[in-house]
Amino acid sequence: MLRDAFQFIIPLSLLAIICAIAGWAITWPFYLAATVFGLLAVFVAYFFRDPERDVPQDERLVLSPADGLVVVVRPEEGNGSDGGTLISIFLSVFDVHVNHTPIPGTIVGTDYRRGKFLVANIERASLENEQNVITVENQYARVVFKQIAGLIARRIVCWKKKGDQVAIGERIGLIKFGSRVDVILPRQVKVLVEKGQRVKGGISILGKVE
Repeated sequence: MLRDAFQFIIPLSLLAIICAIAGWAITWPFYLAATVFGLLAVFVAYFFRDPERDVPQDERLVLSPADGLVVVVRPEEGNGSDGGTLISIFLSVFDVHVNHTPIPGTIVGTDYRRGKFLVANIERASLENEQNVITVENQYARVVFKQIAGLIARRIVCWKKKGDQVAIGERIGLIKFGSRVDVILPRQVKVLVEKGQRVKGGISILGKVE
């Protein structure tokens, strides 16, 4: 479980304990509140889970940076690319929200862009929502991917900065409580994923350099 969870779990657990004591000392409805706060604490712990991943070790692969459902696969021009393919992944509140680097290499750019907080499963969110754009480059490819906020997910966390060296599938950050991740593959990468497919961050292969 990620350390970020404790800022939510500790107060929720304390409220659950206080309500339980109040239920014993004052009146039984406090037991219901204690149950609600306890269940919320359990959900937060589940949301911030961080399972180990068996990462494929091939520098020509492009891995999914996130768990979720592929909602867009289409040609892309501009937006930090010189042409290629856009792959959008929607993360529900039930998906693991830790983000992973899609390729090994050097982070050559990060760009935090303020924006809206539209529902993350609509395509407009890719352009209009608040987002953190990360560019990773190695000898085979330059891949741009975006951590995109959503209606509920309004906190983007990135643990890396420009100039950092990263391994394939390395943990790089998270988006709290449901979100979207876009990946822009360059022309030389053959796409190996389809719309409607579920993927796992640091495991599922989105494409391979030809």
